[in-house]
Amino acid sequence: MRVRFHFGRRVGRAARVQSEASVSAGPAYFELMRHYEACLNRHGDSNRGVDWPDWKDAETRYTVMLDLLAEKREGASLLDVGCGAGHLLEHIRRHDHRIDYSGLDISPAFIDLCRRKFPEHRFECLDLLVDDRLGETFDYVVMNGVFTERVGMTEDEMWDFFTRMVERAFDRCRIGAAFNVMSKHVDWEREDLFHVPYDRMAEFVGRLSRHYRFRADYGLYEFTTYVFRTPNVV
Repeated sequence: MRVRFHFGRRVGRAARVQSEASVSAGPAYFELMRHYEACLNRHGDSNRGVDWPDWKDAETRYTVMLDLLAEKREGASLLDVGCGAGHLLEHIRRHDHRIDYSGLDISPAFIDLCRRKFPEHRFECLDLLVDDRLGETFDYVVMNGVFTERVGMTEDEMWDFFTRMVERAFDRCRIGAAFNVMSKHVDWEREDLFHVPYDRMAEFVGRLSRHYRFRADYGLYEFTTYVFRTPNVV
């Protein structure tokens, strides 16, 4: 039986059992999956269920992510890596953006939820770092909230996870990719969050492409990086 509360559903028992079994062992970044699935079980299909404390701030992030598509939006293909509960797709539908959306997440619980909510869309449950089944490319790839928390991971573990994920995701895009991290320009830093200096970020993304920009004008304690394959969209 499904229990409805907040903005949607609790995760089903079968998906929860499958997910618990899948994280009994694994790399350090599986700690992130445990954390977000705990949020989903506790708060249901809501902004708190993906650990965004404020719904309006979450909406702002979705808008900023989609600004990646400024040059080509109508009919563009988009891969949402770490799609969670599919809230970016809900945002796309609310604003009537005609985007060919696909979602990907390592969590069986979140993918089970998304497939029940959006049976007409494609959602893949796989680990981009070790699974080669996703052989195709997309116009754009976004990773919203995938790298803002490190939970129990060390700084080195999180940096390794972050760089490898961005490299793999950029391989899957034809035009550009976007992702956000916490800023170092804050009053204080939380130990469980992932704060990255601009110069370190520039050094890393500059190895992927010379065509990138940072955005920190949307009022949150983070910044979004856009990285493109060609200069004509910057």
